[in-house]
Amino acid sequence: MKELEELLEKVDKKYQDKSNKHYIKICAALDFAKKAHEGQKRQSGEDYIIHPCAVASILMDLGMDYKTIIAALLHDVLEDTPHTAQEIETLFGSEVVALVNGVTKLNKLSFKSKEEEQAENFKKLFFAMANDIRVIIIKLSDRVHNLRTIAYLSENRRLAIAQESLDIYAPIAGRLGISNIKCEIEDRSMAILYPQEYKEITSALALKSKERENFIKKVTAEISLILKELNIEGEISGRPKHIYSIFKKMKRQNKTLDQIYDLIAVRIITDTIKDCYALLGAVHSKWKPLPGRFKDYIAMPKPNLYQSLHTTVISEFSAPFEIQIRTYEMHKVAEYGIAAHWKYKEGKTSVDNLDNKFNWIREVMSIEQEYEDSEEFLNLLKIDFFNDEVFVFTPKGDVVNLPIGSNGIDFAYSVHSEVGNKCVGIKINSKIVPITTKLNTGDIVEVITSNAQKGPSRDWLKYAVTSNAKSKIKQFFKKVMKEENIKRGMESLEREFKHRSLKQNDLMRENWLDYILKRYSMTNLDDLYAAIGYGELNASTIVSKLYEFYRKENESKNPKKVEQSGIKARRSSSGVLVKGYDDFLIRLSRCCNPVPGDNIIGYISRGRGVTIHRRDCVNVKAFEPERLIEAEWSNREEGCFVVSLQLFGENRSGILADVAAVINSLKHPITNVNARIEKENKVNIVVSVEIKNTDELDELLKKMSGIKGVFEVVRTNN
Repeated sequence: MKELEELLEKVDKKYQDKSNKHYIKICAALDFAKKAHEGQKRQSGEDYIIHPCAVASILMDLGMDYKTIIAALLHDVLEDTPHTAQEIETLFGSEVVALVNGVTKLNKLSFKSKEEEQAENFKKLFFAMANDIRVIIIKLSDRVHNLRTIAYLSENRRLAIAQESLDIYAPIAGRLGISNIKCEIEDRSMAILYPQEYKEITSALALKSKERENFIKKVTAEISLILKELNIEGEISGRPKHIYSIFKKMKRQNKTLDQIYDLIAVRIITDTIKDCYALLGAVHSKWKPLPGRFKDYIAMPKPNLYQSLHTTVISEFSAPFEIQIRTYEMHKVAEYGIAAHWKYKEGKTSVDNLDNKFNWIREVMSIEQEYEDSEEFLNLLKIDFFNDEVFVFTPKGDVVNLPIGSNGIDFAYSVHSEVGNKCVGIKINSKIVPITTKLNTGDIVEVITSNAQKGPSRDWLKYAVTSNAKSKIKQFFKKVMKEENIKRGMESLEREFKHRSLKQNDLMRENWLDYILKRYSMTNLDDLYAAIGYGELNASTIVSKLYEFYRKENESKNPKKVEQSGIKARRSSSGVLVKGYDDFLIRLSRCCNPVPGDNIIGYISRGRGVTIHRRDCVNVKAFEPERLIEAEWSNREEGCFVVSLQLFGENRSGILADVAAVINSLKHPITNVNARIEKENKVNIVVSVEIKNTDELDELLKKMSGIKGVFEVVRTNN
């Protein structure tokens, strides 16, 4: 068995002293595993022992400690043999049995559904990682060998394993920085899931292998001269990028392999960071760098601790290629990730020695004791594990990855555009929630659709996170409802002119409109109206641009005409005095909704008069100081002002009715109410009401705070 021979060769090389206690323990574990799996066969017909030997061999290459090697040899013993955890603990210690338990699957337990099983395995895997990161490194090595020998399984089983590997295990390997494991998982999974594309890329690369080798030789020779001139010691190597990364680039850029030029990466490894930057300067002097293709991961390491300088340059043959420059220490991290930072020394058993850089993985442990039910636990657990992605499950158990912050709208459109268009709600972990609810890794998401649903809401554009969802929503409004969009856009533009007290006929000039149409790649005015109607453009932006044209043309000729056709002078109906006068066009800001009694300040807006803000408004800090102007409330109090109040309390029956009753008792009209259920059966109510001044506001806040079950009432900025 070559797997057994390779493992023994690696163990002998590492532990040349055969009396070493760690060597003796590994040999004992190998003998135990052989006897435990005696008579068991793999799907290939080979003895089962080759699998744990192969996994242990992969871990030896990663430089893992002897207890990890022992756990790898025993990782299937509890699952597939009659031996118990007590036996393993007696022979090899509690640390080893904890590792084996962490890797062991849960197929001996009974689950109500595939989703529950997947959720429970997912929960156990992550908490085993939190206790000891070596668990996932063993699991990744186990997955690599299973992919290497996957040919003997049924097609359905191969596809399921490959998809799970690509969706879950490759990103985990990437997050931990173990690039060689990540690349192998991706390439082997791709060969199963996309066999035609995999074959085409590998065949094309093979045909040009000689040409690529010659190119690498020439580039290597040139870099060797640079090293010599700078008196820097270093190693140079060149290689094609791995298959799946090429495939992703082809899909992302919608190109054929012939149109992808930077298929080669040349790596320079040297001693110091100073040498890295010196080489970068020399490389850029030798070859022209491509704009926007330089990344400094030394100054700004990736979350997985990867460090290197990346630059893409154009050779004298007009062929672009990537150069990576790093130190030897950085190279170890790049290849082995977390394994290169290993803090488990021979003879030390405490997991407290784990590098502090990875303590975030263990922080989730504190939550585990509070929840016995896996589904309840997964609902509450927040795992920011993949840094910029969340992985959620469909009801069938398929994995969908989305950018962090994505919600039900993004999920629905990731399934299909028609699913998104007909979506009327979503369920997360079997519970109906608002469609804008953010998704978390581990959630099981179901889209509720209805044929009666005519299409998405325009408000969805405000909440969608992914460009895919936004694009499909806009596409719906653009194609399906063009006539309505044109009408809506015309009305929106007209309202904006009236709101600014501007004469529409004076500003809608053909030459100015032609400029705007050309800028936004539109052919006629209907396209502009439609774009405003379905939300691609903002009416305020268009009016501001038209007014800017008007002002520039007329300001030098007749300033008074600009004032008459632009902003009309009139008395303020807001009850605000600006620098002792009230003959400005004055409007109250919508971001902080000031009311009489608030400490206020004015801001001179271009083309919109003076906008009044509360002095504590967060937006005031960002304003240009020279455009701020003193303002105060006049003695007269005219009209009513809308304020928004946010109430937090327990989700009891009748709480919303009690809120309405208090507001009604004080005779304040309600303009808007929004209520939603939060975690732990809490309620969050936002209500907008009309008041006259801060005295009425204080009274209202006091009364609402006295409602049964209310924890807090605060004034919001919108």
